[in-house]
Amino acid sequence: MDPATLTATALVGLIRARELTAVEATRATLARVDRLNPGLNAIVQRMDDQALDQARAIDARHARGEDPGPLAGVPVTVKVNIDQQGQATTNGLRIQSDLIATEDSPPVANLRRAGAIIVGRTNTPAFSLRWFTRNPLHGATKNPAFPGLTPGGSSGGAASATAAGLGPIAHGTDIAGSIRYPAFACGIHGLRPGLGHVPAFNATAGDRLIGGQLMAVSGPLARSAADLRLGLRALSQPDPRDPWHSPATPAPYRKRAALALTPDGLQTDPALQQALTEAARTLEAEGWEIGTPTLPPFREAMELQLTLWLSEFGLGGTEAIAREADPDASFVHRELTKLAPPPTLESFMRALQSRARLARLWRLFFADWPVLLTPVSGQLPFPDHYDTSSPEAFTKVIEAQMPQIAPPFMGLPGLTVTTGRTATHPLGIQALADRGQEHILLDIADLLAPEIPAVTP
Repeated sequence: MDPATLTATALVGLIRARELTAVEATRATLARVDRLNPGLNAIVQRMDDQALDQARAIDARHARGEDPGPLAGVPVTVKVNIDQQGQATTNGLRIQSDLIATEDSPPVANLRRAGAIIVGRTNTPAFSLRWFTRNPLHGATKNPAFPGLTPGGSSGGAASATAAGLGPIAHGTDIAGSIRYPAFACGIHGLRPGLGHVPAFNATAGDRLIGGQLMAVSGPLARSAADLRLGLRALSQPDPRDPWHSPATPAPYRKRAALALTPDGLQTDPALQQALTEAARTLEAEGWEIGTPTLPPFREAMELQLTLWLSEFGLGGTEAIAREADPDASFVHRELTKLAPPPTLESFMRALQSRARLARLWRLFFADWPVLLTPVSGQLPFPDHYDTSSPEAFTKVIEAQMPQIAPPFMGLPGLTVTTGRTATHPLGIQALADRGQEHILLDIADLLAPEIPAVTP
């Protein structure tokens, strides 16, 4: 048995039963990082000594009869775009390579309090701006399960590490699919919590502008549904630094799921439509009612999300892109500006006004249909770096990603479940629910998410 290939749930059980120590689990994971990470470049900041020190402290607490937390002794990774004391919050940028955090962000602090062992920090594209993962500072990350395909982005390093067994749970962030798409691309599972569920704050950057405050969240990626539960439980503990954080409010729900194969006219690949249909049949066999009601708008929410993005980039972001001079980020920003008119104060204010209407429509929808099953993307995962190959390719990518871009505009949680694979691609689905109802998505994961073995590329 290689402890590095086990789920977090299995590791916690073995460590609590004194059949495995936290140090042994950590050493096994670091050995696997030694062996596999050079070919993947998923982890770009290692901290072996610190990880072993943390593991020894966990074992000492166990020896004293204390409870070190729900993730005691579990190796995890953290994305390079959030603060970790003593580490650079690079966000994939050369201009931030010396931006050293003096305190842990809430997700990192919560992982530590839960007893997790942070073995490394994972790669992201420059500015966390793509569904592909490459930057001049850290290099490109590879997909361990599907060579030649994107590992996804922006949490591409997190998904690659998790799929390869470089830690059973990874921290990721998601403002437009950055947890859900890498999980899909690497053939694992990922949960984007809704607004306020997981506290967040980066002291190195200060307060975000309103779009980031309302749409960007942290969440877990994992190879099992049970590990998603563990990861969310650890990450979501209260922290007063986040003014948007609010306790979860799980409520009883009816077993009714809406099925949308082609939301708002999305051209969905037939293999993905089949995966959704099979998922719906599985739920139906478990006593769920499946329907195809009319949906609130996806496309309008996506277009307004782009308005907020471009408005925020106009306040320092464009200058930062020019200073970083990353060809990928420059290309993506240039193409985004073609898809939305130049933002004005009125268009920005109207976007926020429309957000209230759309959020209301979705809340009313989820009152009748607690779960919506949709594609993660309209297309199977793209070849690596396809988006920057041409303007036409970028437009195709944006269109396919509509189901990822739209939900964060309303602060909705979303789940990616990998349900199978072909010879060349993973297959999966997305499930959406109302804010504060992540427990419904985790119940869906229990029913639909197989346990994914760690892959050796």
